Amino acid sequence: MATQLQPGTTTGESKLRQSITGPLLFVFILGDVLGAGIYALMGVLSQEVGGALWLPLAVALLLALLTAGSYAELVTKYPRAGGAAIFAERAFRNPLVAFLVGFAMLAAGVTSAAGLALAFAGDYLGTFLDVPAVPAAVVFLGLVALLNARGIAESLRTNLVMTVVEVSGLLIVIVTVAVLLGRGGGDVGRVTEFPAGVSPAAATLGAAVIAYYSFVGFETSANVAEEVRDPSRAYPRALFGALVTAGVVYVLVGLASSIALPAAELSASSGPLLAVVQATGVGIPAWVFSLIALVAVANGALLTMIMASRVTYGMAEQGLLPGVLARVLPGRRTPAVAIVATTVLAMLLTLVGDLSVLASTVVLLLLFVFISTNVAVLVLRRDRVEHAHFRVPAVVPVLGVASCVLLLTRQEGTVWLYGLGLLAVGVALYGLTRLSGRRVS
Repeated sequence: MATQLQPGTTTGESKLRQSITGPLLFVFILGDVLGAGIYALMGVLSQEVGGALWLPLAVALLLALLTAGSYAELVTKYPRAGGAAIFAERAFRNPLVAFLVGFAMLAAGVTSAAGLALAFAGDYLGTFLDVPAVPAAVVFLGLVALLNARGIAESLRTNLVMTVVEVSGLLIVIVTVAVLLGRGGGDVGRVTEFPAGVSPAAATLGAAVIAYYSFVGFETSANVAEEVRDPSRAYPRALFGALVTAGVVYVLVGLASSIALPAAELSASSGPLLAVVQATGVGIPAWVFSLIALVAVANGALLTMIMASRVTYGMAEQGLLPGVLARVLPGRRTPAVAIVATTVLAMLLTLVGDLSVLASTVVLLLLFVFISTNVAVLVLRRDRVEHAHFRVPAVVPVLGVASCVLLLTRQEGTVWLYGLGLLAVGVALYGLTRLSGRRVS
């Protein structure tokens, strides 16, 4: 990908504090991509591709990098909170399209946070505390909101610690399987085995849709661009560096998992990585992995709610949502009203919904957002800005659109119903905004 990275980026005045450095942004993206999904992902993938777990992970990385190129160009060109909604508003000059893109991003973020909260309050928390899941999820979201409101720098420092913990868990998997191999155990031949009677290409593509969920977290970073120092330099390096780092770790974990355990045992486990570590015979206590998983889920929820609140704030700044949602907390300069609103919505969503369907719905909504962003790159090429920014070859967003359409064709009918239903709610909200006389363009 070609770059135009020069110092001296001018982003103008902002009500938000520019306190995110390049290293903090790298950890932010890495922590969001290396989220809770990987701790349960291997069992699901093994049902699709058997022992070839690494292959759909590698394919998903390549597909994610296409859309990431478009984000790198637009974020450095228009470094404002709001992400894809702002890009759509500039590119298509249609307030309904801009609203729906932003709403899809917002709905995906809040839905994902609700699912993560329920995951946090489930079996992993049950290892330490016997409490009802829904009340525990609500309390958990409240604590996340308090940290989010305290400040972006504080949130990202917490993310730094959490990311170190969750990465250490994945490294434990890789190292313990290496020890197993050193002792003459494991079966390397399983890494190329597919289930009997399936097409390797079709199985890999189907599994890549699932694996793609583990990479989509990079979009979150677009919504904190207004708080990044020198985004033209910092953002592309942090984005691509974090995605490639996560991809390498995922591929290694996929290889390690299939070497340590047969696909049937992986798919039967609700905690596949814990099963992998236990299969190596290395003395890692079970409670250690439960604790690491809790940290991973908490980190994912924190970063997702940061994104959701910034999307809400950015849309309110553009007049796409009520202006009260753009109010910031004095002193802290965080979007306090947007944080409260998105947290309440996430709490309500913990009361309903199947977790697997919610996760698939998140992917469906984000694919629509990604298509919009890839098209927006091409439309906005004629729009010039005064500061230097990243520029991606035109073929990359074209391939990005094609990859998203391909992944959409692999979604199930039930997921489509959920996703289209949420978008219909967005259309209704847009109509109410128009009727109330709010400025929406």
